[in-house]
Order: sequence, then C-alpha cells, then structure tokens
Amino acid sequence: MKVVIVGGFGVGKTTMVGSVSEIRPLTTEETMTQAGVGVDDNSGVETKTATTVAMDFGRISITEQLVLYLFGTPGQERFWFLWNGLFEGALGAVVLVDTRRLEVSFDVIGRLEERGVPFVVAVNTFPDAPHHPVEALRTALDLPDEVPMVDCDARLRASSRDVLLTLMHYLHSLALPTA
Repeated sequence: MKVVIVGGFGVGKTTMVGSVSEIRPLTTEETMTQAGVGVDDNSGVETKTATTVAMDFGRISITEQLVLYLFGTPGQERFWFLWNGLFEGALGAVVLVDTRRLEVSFDVIGRLEERGVPFVVAVNTFPDAPHHPVEALRTALDLPDEVPMVDCDARLRASSRDVLLTLMHYLHSLALPTA
C-alpha cells in the first residue's frame, strides 16, 4: 500500500517519514543554496538549511504480505512536478500543516482535491506554533467536515503512526458501502 506525505515547504514531511519508518529512510535532502533565493519562499523557516529535492521513502511492515510504503513529497512549488509520479497508485495522503504558515497548505489541499485523492490533515505541533481550535483551522483550510484533522508531532513515532492509522480508518470508511 502506498501513502504520500504532502505539505508546504518546511512543515515536517521528511521528519514524519523518518520518525515512523522501520527502515532508515531514503531521503533526497540537499543543502539549500543561493539558487533558491528569490525563488523559494522560506518565510517562517529562515533557519532551514536543507530541503527535499525529489522524495523521501520509508516503509512499515504490517504483516509479511502487507507493507505500507511512505513517500514524502518535496514542499517547494518548483519541485511539485514530481508529485505526478509519486501519486500514481497511492491509496491516500497525509497533508502535514504548520499553523505558523497555514497559507502554504492551501495549494497543496487544492491539488489533492483536484486529483480526487483522499486525505487527512495532520497539524504538526511545532513548539512555537500557535494553537487554534479545530473548527477554526477547518474553516481556514476550507475542509469538508468528513476530512479528518488531527494534531501530531512529526518527530514522534507514535504520533506519526497515529496519523497514518487515522488515514487508514478514513480510507476504510470511504470503502464501506452506504445504505
């Protein structure tokens, strides 16, 4: 089973894949250079020194026959063309958001909705991030009530696992026949 972790630049996608993967994750983190100045918006994450330029990959074995493959996408818009291949065959996605920079999530969610990819929203709880009520965030992100939204700390394995479980439960509910 394939799941994609998406979100804007610097929201914690690489961290999430790394925290929950049973294998050492494959990452394509590269040092940020002057080439990105004026191209990439690093507002709110000015101290970030590396960025994903292709994808992150991790794995969780549920059983011998059932394996969850995790693909983290690059967050910078100039690398979004890579999303096309990463979404092929994906069951669903986790949209990781940062309340300090909620606006970087708007286009991400819009792209998933356009593609018809089911997703859940995980609010990464950065230590200095403001906390907002779920309904306020749901309204700001223009999310339908049925899309699950959960808090998480992408650095913690259990928290990232719980986000993935929320996605699996949501996908299961979508597959159930309606009466």
